[in-house]
Amino acid sequence: MPMTDPTPVPARGPARAQMPINGWPATDRPRERLLAHGATALSDAELLAVFLRTGIRGSTAVDLARTCLGHFGSVRELLAVFLRTGIRGSTAVDLARACLGHFGSVRELLAAGCDEACAVSGLGPAKWASMQAAVELTRRSLAEQMRVRDALSSPASVRQFLALWLRERPYEAFAALFLDSQNRLLAADELFRGTLSQTAVYPREVARRALQVNAAGVIFAHNHPSGVAQASPADRALTLALKSALGQLDIPVLDHLIVAGNQSVSFAERGWL
Repeated sequence: MPMTDPTPVPARGPARAQMPINGWPATDRPRERLLAHGATALSDAELLAVFLRTGIRGSTAVDLARTCLGHFGSVRELLAVFLRTGIRGSTAVDLARACLGHFGSVRELLAAGCDEACAVSGLGPAKWASMQAAVELTRRSLAEQMRVRDALSSPASVRQFLALWLRERPYEAFAALFLDSQNRLLAADELFRGTLSQTAVYPREVARRALQVNAAGVIFAHNHPSGVAQASPADRALTLALKSALGQLDIPVLDHLIVAGNQSVSFAERGWL
């Protein structure tokens, strides 16, 4: 799955431009689209609109989001995430404490589905959507950083990006970060999707994609839904097979990371490449 932002905000005519978002068809409203399809389906402007929640007179939240993105230049420059408001009789801090008490950790809160999260009084679909939008904006911000600077110069950013991208998936996913000759990100793709414990990976397909994006290097990653951050013999054998296949194309495998919960394992750091 390409890690890009291909989904445009639905086109609007002159009449639509003056219409508040709650007057749009439900299938076009950013929050409803996030609830139905997930945060990755939204454009940067739509994600920011979910987070902003309201526009200004004569402009919708999507218009305001576009203005913010135009002013700051990228998602990376935008402000951080917070719950904004509490509920009657409770502050936002009280609501945050209740959420953490219910789920046990920030990670479990952010990983919760809408129905599960909304079981906490005061945490409705709007706030859940805002949190999901914030997580996705953070992931895209990290991707933006890797597109403009050497990814290998900031291993922590690479790990954070991969954790936000892969760790909460209930199935095993195999992904690749394709880099240019300066180790800047060209594309981040989920190449293969498997079951709870295994994924079939085909080196020929990986090589085809690397050539398609003109990659000069690759970082592989996959998640362990079990939460166990250990490389199996099969993981190591697969990595060597991929290294051999790409080596024939003069494309080095720079690392292979296993993401499991809050932990990760780097093959490069272990000397397994």
